[in-house]
Amino acid sequence: MENTAPSRSNRFDTMRLIFALVVVVSHSFTLPDLAGTRAARDVLAQLSELAIQGFFILSGALVYGSWLRTETISRYALKRVRRLYPAYVAIILLTVAIAFIAVPDVRADMGTTFRYIAANLSFLNFLQPTLPGVFEGQRFQEINGALWTLKIEVMFYIGLPILVWMMSSLGRFKFGLLILIYIAAEVWRFGFEQIGHERGSYALIQISRQLPGQMSFFVSGILLWEFRHLVRARWWLFGVIGLFVLLASYLPGMEFVRAAGWCALLGGLAFSPGPELNAARFGDFSYGAYITHFPIIQTVIAFGVFTYAHWAGFAVAYLVTLTVAIAFWHLIEKRFLASNNWYRRNSEEAPSEG
Repeated sequence: MENTAPSRSNRFDTMRLIFALVVVVSHSFTLPDLAGTRAARDVLAQLSELAIQGFFILSGALVYGSWLRTETISRYALKRVRRLYPAYVAIILLTVAIAFIAVPDVRADMGTTFRYIAANLSFLNFLQPTLPGVFEGQRFQEINGALWTLKIEVMFYIGLPILVWMMSSLGRFKFGLLILIYIAAEVWRFGFEQIGHERGSYALIQISRQLPGQMSFFVSGILLWEFRHLVRARWWLFGVIGLFVLLASYLPGMEFVRAAGWCALLGGLAFSPGPELNAARFGDFSYGAYITHFPIIQTVIAFGVFTYAHWAGFAVAYLVTLTVAIAFWHLIEKRFLASNNWYRRNSEEAPSEG
């Protein structure tokens, strides 16, 4: 039977929430293209990319750990679907429903509307990222440009059982396989990015950022889970080395060590002594904030709130995102999780704790 009560003495949930909020703040500066915010946008774009890479590292660790605690592939698949898909479907259909009511072009061009629904429900967001007449005239017209990472997550979920089987077949050489995957992912990412820049091809640059180009972060997370006891025992060493390697990764030609450095630093921070900082005490709001914030910010822009006052645009965008994320957790996400799921039990027990 699946072990439903693994040790939670880490700060992964807090990190995931911080990463989600970083992406929200970054998009709140990028999407409206506010005057005088160029420097802030550039810094936030770097932090947002690092946050997404952090998501991939933590996902590699947590999903791999979940696989090890699950006795059958069907139960593993069901857990992944129940955690990811209900809220994902909800944000796709909710945005279409609102657009259908508010924008005549959406009703007039049902072919494109149905294509948007089909493409996005199947995680192929790039095939139809926009709806007719929605967010026209804005800097970006994508309905939900943050969803591209979900495709990568799903591909990792699908490939993980095969990867684990290969690791099991190799025995003590399994870590060599993970290192080879890390190297191959970095070669893929660097190669396509360089060719894309040389040819002026945005498509090739985008390909560099897809799987397998992100596998270096996922396998780093797997290694973090495998060696979590060592990292806990030597948290300060991993933290210090990770910080220096991460900083070194921003030097020319050194980006290939970023996944390793970022993973080591996250591990050191996650397993260091001190308060756990249980960010999921009242619910796991990070996923809801991540998948809902983009259309919310786009809508705030469409209503001219940022034009009226920058602070008002930020305030409305953040407040609505937080409210919707909490609602998504309680009305959708939590209800689809198994009754013995740790996140569900944790949030249900929290109000009664003294």
